[in-house]
Amino acid sequence: MRIAGAPISWGVSEVPGWGYQLPVEQVLSDMRDVGLSATEFGPDGFLPHDDILGEYGLRAVGGFIPVVLHEGDPEVDLNRFVRAKADTVVLAASTGLDGYDTRPVLDDAGWKRLLSNLDRLAEAARSKGLTAVLHPHVGTMIERPDDVQRVLDGSEIPLCLDTGHLLIGGTDPAELAERAGQRIAHVHAKDVDATLATEVREGRRAFTDAVRAGMFRPIGDGDVDFERVVAALRKHGYDGWWVLEQDTILAAEPTDEGPIADVRRSAARLLEL
Repeated sequence: MRIAGAPISWGVSEVPGWGYQLPVEQVLSDMRDVGLSATEFGPDGFLPHDDILGEYGLRAVGGFIPVVLHEGDPEVDLNRFVRAKADTVVLAASTGLDGYDTRPVLDDAGWKRLLSNLDRLAEAARSKGLTAVLHPHVGTMIERPDDVQRVLDGSEIPLCLDTGHLLIGGTDPAELAERAGQRIAHVHAKDVDATLATEVREGRRAFTDAVRAGMFRPIGDGDVDFERVVAALRKHGYDGWWVLEQDTILAAEPTDEGPIADVRRSAARLLEL
């Protein structure tokens, strides 16, 4: 099991005003101390240069890139992934708005363009030896079960199985892994409090407020059935990355050991499986 980290577990996000941002040196040293071997890039500008990962004994997995896919013919700069010897381009179908609290509704023309752009960008990644995956994500154009199914039916791009965002959007990640495990090429492993997830899904609480309230939990402390997820992906021969991602908002600099405690807990529990 190849386990990697992601800066969002330390509260580092691309969303303006997300919260207190820990310095890169602390985040990377924490990853090293937990025993992680790799990480996703994090938001633009977080890493001063990609070579810094080697200074902490880490390698690059790839990165999360929100892209407006339902308009025009967007391009993604893949040169950084190639230079860093990363392997995975994690695409999200951005709404074009800041944050993840609202999203527009797509018409059929918008869906056709989105799916076409997904396949085009996936092919561009393959031509450079990379794997592009589509990340269903709350507050993007691919959030709900019918959105995910339209991607499975209407494109060839593999999926990122984000166990938390899928559950919040209404998809059982274990069921999806059992049913479509052959389409999964990347995993964002996180647990979720189902009560808060339901409030977000039903529009009774904003996504950001729920994150601040602790909706994302260490693996084993929430309501995702990780035993089923792991068993399903093993059955389908999955051998990709398990990226620990516990979306976190920090109000201030931690006075205790901080986010590393939850990451350590999640890594240990995932390895137990």
